[in-house]
Amino acid sequence: MIDLSRYRGIIFDMDGTLIDSMGSHQSAWRAVCEEYGYPWDEAYMYSLGGVPTLQTVVVLNEKYGMSHNAEIVAARKKLIWEEGDHTPTVIADTFAVFEHYRPSMKIGVGTGAERGHALDMLNATGILSRIDALVTASDVENGKPAPDTFLNVALQLGLTPAECIVFEDTQIGANAAAAAGMDCVIVKDGKIQC
Repeated sequence: MIDLSRYRGIIFDMDGTLIDSMGSHQSAWRAVCEEYGYPWDEAYMYSLGGVPTLQTVVVLNEKYGMSHNAEIVAARKKLIWEEGDHTPTVIADTFAVFEHYRPSMKIGVGTGAERGHALDMLNATGILSRIDALVTASDVENGKPAPDTFLNVALQLGLTPAECIVFEDTQIGANAAAAAGMDCVIVKDGKIQC
């Protein structure tokens, strides 16, 4: 087990870090990209994991020189995702960390997902009732890579940034953790990178 004894709190990203739902999000994004004419680049889209949906559309418009209405495209992505099969499961490696440290440390979730989606996923996996804090894209003005999400989780936990460690699966999330003054553990393909 990874030694986190120097910290007082753990902050997990949700999609792709604590809960395996990135595949269903990727499928929804692929359909949206095809529908709106954005070139599909799976690796690039995965790198945007944790960025709120609305902001992802803004990024895609800028990258590809398009001017689609971000709210309409984001709503379409949400609808496609909701209609798909996205039964969530926990990611074994990070959930083992959660289980090991839950009795002795405060645990929060900081996600780029909208609040409704986060509540659904965390409820379906039984995690919601076991965390001490939750901050979603709906709760902050500036999502990842800005530090706001993680700073707000630390605040809810009653901890300083230096007392928290973040688990993230994207570089954007790692950048947000660094900007918040927090150490970060990367999770790649469901495996903790030490």
